[in-house]
Amino acid sequence: MREIVLDTETTGLDPGAGDRIVEIGAVELWNHLPTGKTFHKYLNPERNMPDEAQAVHGLTEDFLKDKPVFSQIVDEFLEFIEGSKLVIHNASFDMKFINSELALVRKAELPNSMAIDTLAIARKNFPGSPASLDALCRRFNIDNSSRTLHGALLDSEILAEVYLELIGGRQPDFGLSDINNIEDKKIDQKKQSLKRSKPLKVRLTEEEKDAHAAFVQQLGENAVWNKLETKN
Repeated sequence: MREIVLDTETTGLDPGAGDRIVEIGAVELWNHLPTGKTFHKYLNPERNMPDEAQAVHGLTEDFLKDKPVFSQIVDEFLEFIEGSKLVIHNASFDMKFINSELALVRKAELPNSMAIDTLAIARKNFPGSPASLDALCRRFNIDNSSRTLHGALLDSEILAEVYLELIGGRQPDFGLSDINNIEDKKIDQKKQSLKRSKPLKVRLTEEEKDAHAAFVQQLGENAVWNKLETKN
């Protein structure tokens, strides 16, 4: 199962008022495990950077002015997320901005059903408790000391750890159970191959059988051969 943990940074809170995305970060999960494959782009928003937004993520107009615009990376972005659920903290915010950017370049919007909202999961699991990413890191003892400012890729990497805890903290077995099952089947097949289709013919003579029976009788009832015969 492939999922993409995603985060964006923006110039503000409302794309309808002209705010734009300035950073996209995404981490690929396969069966809830990070694969190491990521998507990360800084974007030129083609507008000024409000002081309030810069204070949140630290991205300046000067830093972003030579970065690509959204239209230049949109195909690469859509290819990266294609066919996968998007794991997002406060999904409605990021989906609103992503769809606004897609509309500007005349691309089809993404359905909201594509998103898994970790904020909603946290509020459901821990009603009345703080549900910010930092608060969830404290709850699950996840190291976020490097998160002095918001950053899309770093936040995605942290959110991937938080997401695993939110869905139950399941520790993946790295496929060991499948390997064990395969080995068990191999052993069973080997045992089956060792079984003879026909039993071997008895090579004892009648004299040897009689001599053995007399020997066992001398040993008494506790003779191991008597116990084996009882079990059979």
